[in-house]
Amino acid sequence: MRILVTNDDGINAPGLVALEAIARQLSDDIWIVAPAEEQSGAGHSLTLSQPVRLREIDPRRFAVRGTPTDCVMLALGAVMVDNKPDLILSGVNRGGNLAEDVTYSGTVSAAMEGCLAGIRSIAYSQVMRDYTVGQEDFSAATDHGADVTRKVLAIDWPPGVLVNINFPPAVKGVRVTEQGFRDYGNIRMEKRTDPRGFPYYWHSYGREPSTPGHRTDLEAMHDGMISVTPLHLDMTHYQTMAALTAVLGPG
Repeated sequence: MRILVTNDDGINAPGLVALEAIARQLSDDIWIVAPAEEQSGAGHSLTLSQPVRLREIDPRRFAVRGTPTDCVMLALGAVMVDNKPDLILSGVNRGGNLAEDVTYSGTVSAAMEGCLAGIRSIAYSQVMRDYTVGQEDFSAATDHGADVTRKVLAIDWPPGVLVNINFPPAVKGVRVTEQGFRDYGNIRMEKRTDPRGFPYYWHSYGREPSTPGHRTDLEAMHDGMISVTPLHLDMTHYQTMAALTAVLGPG
């Protein structure tokens, strides 16, 4: 099995080391195409206003001056054009990609691009107790990632589906989940002042509300469970489509 490994935290990120370790438990045919620099929050964006540059670091290991989506497109359209991967793995992200975070996530978006290309794709993220640089702990992902992946790959996937896996800091089990939703009334912009007296802002989030009894990815993290969430690229809301057809006509 040929595996393409990518991420959004960059070619030198410790999470990429963790994902490569997972991938090498599944296959010895591993290719790595990842951003040269961190691309967190890039979402499913493309680089269109400047050239996308590719640098070979080692055999089967490439750094891209671009987004995670650029990385997958370059891998499929240039680096691996004659030997396409059977599986695309993205991550392991430094921090969770839960609920509506998936719409911002470069990690999940790389898996989306693989899904669009008709290749089974999985995104991995690690929730941590301590996010201090150099103190990140990916052990939950590395300890459980290969086993969970083998089980996920054992089923057939319909077209347009990818899998989003999040690991809690300490694992009590595995749970198949739905995508959660946060109360975005908790969002705030934290204002600061630079040394020259000019204001600037950081995105800052409050605590998301707990919704006990729901099988969401958010609840899984609270419960110490690995969340395995199938995501579908068809964003059509069919109930509203039917309601609109009733008032606008079938056309």
